[in-house]
Order: sequence, then structure tokens, then C-alpha cells
Amino acid sequence: MMEQHGKSSLAALTLGAIGVVYGDIGTSVLYAMKEVFGSGHVQFTPNNIYGILSIFFWTLTVIVSIKYVALVLRADNNGEGGLVAMLALASMAVKDRPVLRQRMLIVGIFGTCLFYGDGVITPAISVLSAVEGLEVVSPAFTKYVIPLTIVILFGLFVVQKRGTSGIGKFFGPITVVWFAAIAALGVYHIAAHPEIMWAISPHYAVMFMVNEPAITFLILGAVVLCVTGGEALYADMGHFGKKPIRIAWFMVVMPSLTLNYFGQGALLLSDPSAVTNPFFNMAPDWLLVPLVVLATAATVIASQALISGAFSVTKQVVQMGFLPRLQVLHTSVKDTGQIYIPFVNWGLFAVIVLAVVMFKSSSNLAAAYGIAVCTDMLITTVLTFFVIHYGWKYSFWWSLLATGFFFSVDFAFWASNLMKLLEGGWFPLLIASFIMMLMLTWRDGRALLAEKRREDALDLPSFLGAVFSSPPTRVDGTAVFLTSGMGAVPNAFLHNLKHNKVLHAQNLFVNVHNHEVPWIADKDRLEITPLGNECWQVVIHYGFKDDPDVPGALTHLHGMGCEINPMTTSYFLSRDSIVPTIGNGMAQWREKLFAQMHLNASSAADFLNLPSNSVVELGSKIEI
Repeated sequence: MMEQHGKSSLAALTLGAIGVVYGDIGTSVLYAMKEVFGSGHVQFTPNNIYGILSIFFWTLTVIVSIKYVALVLRADNNGEGGLVAMLALASMAVKDRPVLRQRMLIVGIFGTCLFYGDGVITPAISVLSAVEGLEVVSPAFTKYVIPLTIVILFGLFVVQKRGTSGIGKFFGPITVVWFAAIAALGVYHIAAHPEIMWAISPHYAVMFMVNEPAITFLILGAVVLCVTGGEALYADMGHFGKKPIRIAWFMVVMPSLTLNYFGQGALLLSDPSAVTNPFFNMAPDWLLVPLVVLATAATVIASQALISGAFSVTKQVVQMGFLPRLQVLHTSVKDTGQIYIPFVNWGLFAVIVLAVVMFKSSSNLAAAYGIAVCTDMLITTVLTFFVIHYGWKYSFWWSLLATGFFFSVDFAFWASNLMKLLEGGWFPLLIASFIMMLMLTWRDGRALLAEKRREDALDLPSFLGAVFSSPPTRVDGTAVFLTSGMGAVPNAFLHNLKHNKVLHAQNLFVNVHNHEVPWIADKDRLEITPLGNECWQVVIHYGFKDDPDVPGALTHLHGMGCEINPMTTSYFLSRDSIVPTIGNGMAQWREKLFAQMHLNASSAADFLNLPSNSVVELGSKIEI
């Protein structure tokens, strides 16, 4: 990945980061201020407006500028970021503490599941809040807001299968125009009340919190909306690198957001009635329609980043063994990171439409939004502590000092959002809990399956010794037997001997091993162990962001004592049928669910990139 960064210019990477990384946080200006003052908790007084603006500014500074940009971006996993990369990093840091590691994995996986809740709420609230600008143009448009939102979202999900390489080059420039527009609107209104800029002073925030502690706690659930999308700084680090992300934040994004929020504050000083939609009320009448169009384009781009992120995270979670194989289509021959997963795409769309229809407005969705964001931020802080203390070997107190302050800030936002649990906060938690249940069922089911296979397994070297004491007929070519366990006889090998009664000239017993690192270098891809009589045990290593390609990996065998010809190579797979039974395994309903997930998993041949005309699948039944 770092080579890619080197080839692209810093300016191009910074432009790309503005388009992809900051689309979500950049569109928060549409609804964050409206939700704080629209709650009815805060009276319209100049001091209160100054206090809220100061809280906004310092929330952006503490959570984004200091926590994510200064601290979390340092916790890269071989150049990669995101909750899955952080989880893998923290997991490796405590690998000699199995109980702690297990508990941390559960917390980290739940955070990953919450990403899907975020992936539902973000497109729904972003596009809905942009289209709601039509209500400012004319109340007659109100009845068209929800249908138009669904049409725009449908168009966005339809184009996913075509990839983003064609339209992706417009993301950066459009988002730059968006940031320029919101900054200009802010400056226009600040010019009428330049004294509003004094709200940058933290003493206004402190005075508001001291004078109104109860109201401060209540509105934190809305204030946190100004940092939604902050996780993207870390998640997209592998695509752009730390430097472009930092430059984009400090040079473009942070100044534009600050100017716009302060401009909204200046508008409210002049016209408190503008609170119904302070962002769109900033624009003169002649600019309203173009601004709605630009806002919609910006929210579509923000949504695109979340959808692409959902594809990427799903692929990584599958590689780590928490979800069954899914059909993954590559949409670009140049960029292997551009993928499309049909099941995730249409599953997301269905739940997003449900959210839009059920909540009906961006204000109602805001209640559901904050809790997913705050829980993810809290989990990131906790995992960062384990990376700093156990991975980087800093002392317990230094590690606690580095993360404790952020934990207390995140916890305050999280606790405030719990107040909105019944108003809509339950929605992303329900989505996350359902996906968590699927992930844990798949993980536990695979563990049961592996245990059952070990119980029934035959030792490979011993079995080969018995076979070659009276060898069957040998035929030309190479047979590759995919096996889930090292040193065990694959079922496909047993069935091939039983039914075909032949043995190929060369036999490879291949085990694919996935690691908790993003990438494995080509030089470390293969391990080969000779078993005698032209048989070899081969282990292929992949990171959770690598694309598995068994035929491609086996080309590295050249010069290792085993030469294979792709034209005369056959791949033998075991297609297991799971039979749930009453016993010591999982609950019966979970075993049945696991059996169904196993049945519906995409083909191992497709997932491992095996040539379809060279694959032989042999089935067997396994009781768990």
C-alpha cells in the first residue's frame, strides 16, 4: 500500500481524502446545529449560542484533531486502519493472555457490527437531511421528501455493481466545492456578527457547562453529531496515508466546518426563527435550489464511502472467520480494493429504506445515529489502550493517561445518547446485535466443526505410508486437495481413493491460513513440507485484506522442488453437509442456523479463485 502512496502525488491523495474520508463529517452541518437548538432544551440567548458554538469547536478539536489525527492514526496495522485492523492489532498485543483476548475480541467484534448500524443510518440521515432542504424552498415539497430520498438511494445502490472507478474521480472536486460553499455561507453570516468568532475561546463552553450542567448532558447526544464520520479518518488510512488525511483536515475540513457552524450561530443571533433548518436558512432564496442539489451530491458521496466501507469490512470479517464466504465481485482491474458484495449491497438498501420510512425525518433519525457513533468511538478508545500498553509496551499509567481523558469524553457522549435509547437508539443496536449473533454462531459452529473433524481425522503421514505400501494406479497430473486442518487426511482424498481408485503423479495437501494482519508479503506466502512419493503439505498464508488466490499462490512453488502445470492440475474440495444433533454443542436453534449459513455460503472454489473447469467437489455429512 505504501508504494501506491509514493506513486500518487500528495495533492492527489489529499484531494481524494477530502472526497472519501470527510464526506460524512462534512455533511454533519446539515443537521447537527438544528438538533441541538431544535431540541427545545436551550434558550435563545447570546451567551447560550456562544456556549454551544464553543462546545462544537472543542468537540471537533478534542475528538477529531487530538484523538483521531494525533493519537489513533499512529496505531496502524502495517499501514492499515479501521476497527478491524485495530482489533487485530490489539488481539496480537494480548495473544499471551487468552481470557483477556477473548473478551476483547467480543467487544471489538460488536464495534464492527455497529459499523453496519452506522452504514444504515448514515445514508438515510444524510440524504434525507439534504432533500429536506426542499421544504425550505416551499412547504409544498414536503410530501415528496421521502419518495425522492428513496429514489436517490436506490440509484446509489444500483450503480454499486459498476464500481466507483468511473465516478470516483469526481468525489474529491465535488466535496471541495461543498466545503468551499459551506465556508462561504459561514463567512457571509459571520460578517454581520464578527464578534461570534470569540466563541472559539473554551471559557464559553466551560461557562455553559457550569451554568447548565443538566442541559449540557442532555444536548451532548446532539452535539456528537458534529463528529459523525470521524472514524473514517482511521478506517481509510490505508487508502490515502496519514499525511494527506492530516493535511486535508487542518487545511480544508476543520476550517470549513468551523466557519459554517459559527455562521449558523451568527444567523441564529439575528433570526431565532431560522432554527427550523439553520443550514438551508443561511442561503438566499436564489441559491436554495442549487444548494439542495449540491448538498444531495455531497451526501451521496458520503453514503458511498460508507457503502464501500461495508463491503471492505465484510470481506475482512469473512477472512477472519466470523462470517461465511460471500460472493465478492471485483469492480476494477487496477484497484483490488474496489469490490462489490451483492448480499451486503441489497441487505443494506432494504434496511436503509426501512429506516427512512419508519423514522420519516432526519431529526427522528438523529436519535438513532448518535448511539452507534458513540459506542464505536468508545470501543476504539478501549482498544487503543491495549495497543499502547501491551503492543507498544508503554507503562500502565502512561497508557491510561493517553486514553483515559478520551474515554471520559466518549463516555459522556455515550451516556447522553442512552437517554435517546427508546426514541430510536435501539435501532442500530438491534442491527448490531443481530449481526453479532450471526458472527458468534458462525465462529462457534466452525469451532465445533473443526473439533468434529479432528476427532474423525486420520494422520496424513501415517495414512500415506499405508497407501504407498500397496499403491493404487497413478495417473498423470497434479491433484490439489484443500484441507482445513494441518497433517490430517482430507475427506476429498479419501473419497477420491475410494471411488476413483487412482492417485495422481503429484499430490498437494493445501491448507489456507488467515492471519490477523492486513497483508502477507509474497516471500512469506508459502510453506512447503515434503511427505515423500511426490506428495507435499503446503500452507498458504493470507492477511485479512489479501485476496485469496490459490492457483496464483501455487505458482510460487517453482524452484521449491515441486513443479506444477496449471493445465494438468485438478482441485479437490470437500463439500460438507452439516447435520445438527442434540448434544453438547450449541443450542439447537443455533446449530440449525449454522447449518443454514454453511449451506448458503458461496462456493469455496470461487472464494479461493480456483478455475471452475478444474474443480472436483466431493460431499460428506458431518454431525455436530
